[in-house]
Amino acid sequence: MTTHCPEQYTADLKVFLNHIYELKKGVRHMVLYTMKQQYKTYAIQRLESQHIAYVIQPVDQSKINIFFGKDECIHAIRRLITRPLNQLTPEEDFILGAILGYDICAQCERYCSRKDKCANRA
Repeated sequence: MTTHCPEQYTADLKVFLNHIYELKKGVRHMVLYTMKQQYKTYAIQRLESQHIAYVIQPVDQSKINIFFGKDECIHAIRRLITRPLNQLTPEEDFILGAILGYDICAQCERYCSRKDKCANRA
């Protein structure tokens, strides 16, 4: 099976391919991308052909989350992401956002908001 991007997939995979480009250029160290299940084989082939570490997490019957990037980040993700993302603790969510390079002040706000919601449920 070839790893070229089939013509009919070009629009759907454009963001995925741009993330790989940014990773290779050092713009980012890790990516989380949600894609259609039907593109899983193509994505794996593309990442493996470029020696990029990855982890795949099912979202539902039609979608997957694919984490890819530097080995150190993926090693941490394998330990951190053990259940669906919406079930992460506020601390795990904060760490994930930090690894993904999200704005740290926004992550702090998100963390505090999630902690407040947890406290209000108790």
